[in-house]
Amino acid sequence: MGSEYGNTAETKPQIDLGPVTIWWAVWACVWTSALVAGMAYLIVHRNMPTLRIRGLALSLTSIVVLHLYWVPTQFGTMLGPVLPGDCGYWLMGTLLPCGMALFHGSNTRFQHVAKQQRKFALDGHRLVESTPMEQKDGLLNRFKQLRYTTKILIYVAIAMFAQVFLTILMWLISRKYHDSWGIPGTEVTGTPAERLAKQGAGWEWWPGVVSQFFWSWIVAPIVLWKSRKIHDTHGWRVQTIGCAVSSLHATPMWLIGLYVPAMAPVNAVWVPPQWICLSIMIIEIFTVFLPCWEVMRHQSLRQETLESIARWEQKVKSTGSEAKSVNSDATVVASLMSGWKSNSSSSTINSRDSILTMGALEHVLERNPAPLQEFSALREFSGENIVFLTSVAEWRAHLPAAMKDPAARTDKKNRDVIRQHFNRALHIYAEFISTRQAEFPVNISHQDLRKLEEVFEKPTRLLYGEERECDPTSPFDKFTFDLPSPASTDSEKTMQASMAGDIKDRVQYWGDIPEEFNATVFDAAEASIKYLVLTNTWPKFIKDRRTSVDSFEALKLEV
Repeated sequence: MGSEYGNTAETKPQIDLGPVTIWWAVWACVWTSALVAGMAYLIVHRNMPTLRIRGLALSLTSIVVLHLYWVPTQFGTMLGPVLPGDCGYWLMGTLLPCGMALFHGSNTRFQHVAKQQRKFALDGHRLVESTPMEQKDGLLNRFKQLRYTTKILIYVAIAMFAQVFLTILMWLISRKYHDSWGIPGTEVTGTPAERLAKQGAGWEWWPGVVSQFFWSWIVAPIVLWKSRKIHDTHGWRVQTIGCAVSSLHATPMWLIGLYVPAMAPVNAVWVPPQWICLSIMIIEIFTVFLPCWEVMRHQSLRQETLESIARWEQKVKSTGSEAKSVNSDATVVASLMSGWKSNSSSSTINSRDSILTMGALEHVLERNPAPLQEFSALREFSGENIVFLTSVAEWRAHLPAAMKDPAARTDKKNRDVIRQHFNRALHIYAEFISTRQAEFPVNISHQDLRKLEEVFEKPTRLLYGEERECDPTSPFDKFTFDLPSPASTDSEKTMQASMAGDIKDRVQYWGDIPEEFNATVFDAAEASIKYLVLTNTWPKFIKDRRTSVDSFEALKLEV
């Protein structure tokens, strides 16, 4: 039987500086340097859409904890003979399971965000949510009412505490690592080398083994099953599948390396815990380096889009056909949405440049935003952007003349009309902009956000009540409207459907309307989100539509 770091009864208590051990030491330094560079790259570009939605804080923390287990293991063949007998035990009993718990806790974000974004794919409307229930006493009821992220962190904390507690308990009751206390008969005897070899395995390690099987063979398959129908453009699904599959071999191969005598030659150059380290490396590739590649790909696509827009604008200016370009945009968009495909290479280039313009995007938002909205919600996880743009456009389309004339605003006859449109704007702010209230706040500049907060934040607090401060980069938790609770649960169930339909019309703000409120209050935020959609979601949507058209054409040819 082997041991954690390949020690045997014949192992000499000295540092091994052979070619194999030096190779693993150099490899540990090189890989760690690359990993740190990748993590730094992600942190620098943390405001990119593909990273904002991932929630880097928890995922990178889990990678750091896992890597703290990975690094000492790479030096195992070199330092194993001189390390304390319980060194590997503590590493596997604390750092490894805690890192896995944090990683899988952060990975559940994928399914949660995908589920919450589905409501934006329903023709621009949110799914019907239950009205606030009467607060119930009891620890269990309070736990059910917690935010999703809070629940996940509690689950992870419980798992980590249980694992560390069992690790400490096993160390205390076994005399394998100390002779002065513990259960009689659990001590090990022999030469120092024999004792060191026996300390590298045994029943004391089974809490860590069970933990690894739990995360790799129970949690990971469940995550795989739940993500089977999710197809995003961020590489998040690929990352989830890769990380889940990469852990399946780790614990079985670790056990084989420890308990199968025929693995002794392998253990001399590849110690048993390095099978676990192999899965950690794959997790690091999918969690750090794949998002780095996604950021680079996004930047390349964004630059290509800007160059296409520049070429089209230059062509329009050179030909002096600004008016004609509007009709061209509409024609190309209609052709793409209907599945028409040009056979001319020159017209394909021109249509590609034309369809990537702001005019083409605005045409779709005005005429038929549903396909783009469905794509952004189900594939991009940014459905709030399209719903925000369409909501603002609808609000602006119904503005009365009094909103556009400062003098008319002071007329008492127009106060009710202005208040009505202020309340509609207030709901748009609360649903899509407020960092305290919005489920998925749109990504606008700090300056634009502060201007809108000066207009709407105080009325929002009065209308909706005090809510938690939301991190715009981690828009996880849902909100509900602050409505009076019905007299009974039965009456609430009966009224639920009607309440969800007209909730925005019944909940009104009756205080003073800020002077800064006018018809252009959303202009800056709208322009910012339009540009974000144009350079991020729109080119991916066009590429996806063209791919679908190409696939359809190929299918017709085969038939």
